[in-house]
Amino acid sequence: MFPIRDHNPSLRTPWVTWAIIALNVAAFVLTMPWGGGMSGLWEYGALYPAAVTQGAWLHGLVTHMFLHAGLMHLAGNMLFLWVFGDNLEEQLGHLGFALFYLAGGLAAAAAQIAADPASGIPMVGASGAIAGVMGGYLLMFPRARVDVLFIFIVFFRIFPIPAWIVLGAWFALQVFNGTTAGIGDGVAYWAHAGGFAAGVLLMLPVWLRRGGARYWGRTQGHPPHPEAQYQRSRIPVVPRRRRR
Repeated sequence: MFPIRDHNPSLRTPWVTWAIIALNVAAFVLTMPWGGGMSGLWEYGALYPAAVTQGAWLHGLVTHMFLHAGLMHLAGNMLFLWVFGDNLEEQLGHLGFALFYLAGGLAAAAAQIAADPASGIPMVGASGAIAGVMGGYLLMFPRARVDVLFIFIVFFRIFPIPAWIVLGAWFALQVFNGTTAGIGDGVAYWAHAGGFAAGVLLMLPVWLRRGGARYWGRTQGHPPHPEAQYQRSRIPVVPRRRRR
């Protein structure tokens, strides 16, 4: 299951969200043999926890957020950013959102380094920073509807689910996997969990300025504007016929 869109339309053009997506796509293309062949960007721009704890390769704390290990890695991260980023940018403004994104990514990196400070395994990906966006989204719009695509072999269906269920379950899964799977399966679970928690904390001042619990009382956890309504597909459904 993964989210494909929300019912929370942004009333402002999310220039920073689009720019971050463009930078990630451009960096990925440059690392591909058919797009530039600059595979050295992975080696130079990755985050090495063991090096950072020794005060070296500190630039990786930022550059790792714009590199990805494969097409599906990139596509999944950019999908999550596209779904949730525009609404946070609307709440924080363009500059505020850019700083929020970077702060969430740094917090995610710190969490992963704290989990295994001696690791020499390089870490790349925007998922920690995007997890921060998801945490901030959860605080501001816990009951915004998110369309989740459920795929089971050949069957698929879209379900609208409240954000607190989608994002809360995602966060719980990261903590569970980080606790049980450890660090040997190549996924930075603690970066995800740390970025998510940082996103909630970083968004807390904005939520309090809006009234805190009173803000939730006014909006009931929904977006403060009418929700988007999506039409069902016009593609006709062809019934299956049995052969005789």
